[in-house]
Amino acid sequence: MSIRADIASKPVTHFAPSDWHTNNHLLATNAERLRDGSHANREDSKHLRNETYNKTEWGTHDNTTRLSNRIDDIEKWRETLEKTLADTDAEINKLEIDKDLAERALEAKALPLDVASECLTLRDGRRQIDVVDDQASAPIAKGKTLSEVDVIEGIKDALQAKVSQAFEQLCLLQEARQQLAADLRDKTEAKGIDTYCKELSINSPDICLQPNPTRTPKGSVTPQTWEDHSRYNKDRAEAEMRSSQRLREAIHSTINQTDNDLEAQRQATEFALRKRIHEMERAKDEDEWQKQNTEEEIAKQEQNIRDLEKAIKDKENPLKLAMTRLENRTYRPNVELCRDNPQYGLVGEVNEIQDSIKALQKKLQDAHNNRDALEKQLHRINQDLELKKNSLDLDNKCMATRQKLTNGPVSATTKNLASFKTDRELYTSKQALLM
Repeated sequence: MSIRADIASKPVTHFAPSDWHTNNHLLATNAERLRDGSHANREDSKHLRNETYNKTEWGTHDNTTRLSNRIDDIEKWRETLEKTLADTDAEINKLEIDKDLAERALEAKALPLDVASECLTLRDGRRQIDVVDDQASAPIAKGKTLSEVDVIEGIKDALQAKVSQAFEQLCLLQEARQQLAADLRDKTEAKGIDTYCKELSINSPDICLQPNPTRTPKGSVTPQTWEDHSRYNKDRAEAEMRSSQRLREAIHSTINQTDNDLEAQRQATEFALRKRIHEMERAKDEDEWQKQNTEEEIAKQEQNIRDLEKAIKDKENPLKLAMTRLENRTYRPNVELCRDNPQYGLVGEVNEIQDSIKALQKKLQDAHNNRDALEKQLHRINQDLELKKNSLDLDNKCMATRQKLTNGPVSATTKNLASFKTDRELYTSKQALLM
C-alpha cells in the first residue's frame, strides 16, 4: 500500500512514439553529420600536413641552394680579392724596391755634390784678375749657364720629388690593400657563417627557436651595394697599381735621365776645366816668356845706363880741356887776344860737348824711366805669374779631386753608389726574366 502510494506521488513525463522516433532519428543524423565533418577534417588535415611538409622541405632545400649559390658568389669575390691583394702586395714590393733605388740614387749624388762644392771652394782661392766666371765655373747645361752644383741640386730635387711621390703612392697602395684585406676578411667570415648555416639540418643539436629572427639587421645592404663595395675596392686597388706602375717607370726614367745629365755635366765641367788649364798654361808660359825678355831688357837697359853714365863722365875731361884752353887764352896780351879759328873751334867744342852731355843726360833720364817702367812691368808680370801659378795649381787640384768621380778611393758614398748600380742591374735582369 505504501509503495504504490510513493510511485503515484512522482509524476513522470510520457512521450509519444513519434517523439521517440524523432529523437532516435536526430541522434543518428547528428552522429552521421559529425562523423562526416570529422572525416572531412581528417582529410583536410592530411592534405595540409602533406602540403606543409612539402613546403617546409622545399623551403629548406631552396634556401640551402640559395646559401650554396651565395657561398659560390662569395668565393668568386674572395678569389678575385685574393688575386688583387697578391698583385697589390707585389706592386708594393716593386715600388718599395724602386723607391729604395731612387733613395740610393739620391744618396749617390752626395759625392758629386761634395766634389763640385770642393772644386768651387778651391777655385774661390783664385785672386784678382783670375777670378773669372768662366765655363769651368758655370758650363752651359741644357741651354743655360748653370754651375755643376746647380745641376746636381736640380737632379737631387728631381729624385727627391720621385721619392716623395713613391712614399705617397705607397701610402695609397697600403690604404687600398687594407680595404682589400678587410673586405677579404669579411668575406671569409661571411663564407664561414653561410657554410655553417648550409650544413645545419633539422637534426642538428645546436638549432633552437630565436627571438625575432625575421628582423632586418641594422646596417644591412642590398646585394648590389655589396657587389659594388667589393668592385670599388678591386677597381681602386687596380687604379693605384696602375698609378704605381707609371710612377715606377717615371722613377727609372728620372734615374736614367739624371745619371745622363750628371755624366754630361761632369764631362762638360772637366772639358771646361781642361780648356781653362790649357789657357792658363799658355798665359803662364806667356808671362814667363815676357818675364824672361823683360829681365833681359832690364839688364840691357842697366848696361845702357852704365854706358851713358860712362859716356857722360868721359865728356868731363874733354870739356875741362876745352874750357881750360879757352880760359887760358883769355890771358893773351893786347892785340893777341884775337878771336881766331882756335877761339871759334874751342867755343864750338865746348858747346858741342855741353850739347852732347845734355843729350846724354836726357837719354840717361829716358833710360832710367824705361828701366823703372820695365821693373814695374816685371813686378806686374811676376804678380800675374804668381796668380796664374796659383790658379793653375787650384785647377789641377780640381781635376785631381774630380778623379774621385771615376776611379777615386772607395768611401762610404762610393760603396753605396756601387751597391746601387749592382742592385739596379740585378733588378733589371729579374724584370727581363719575368717578361
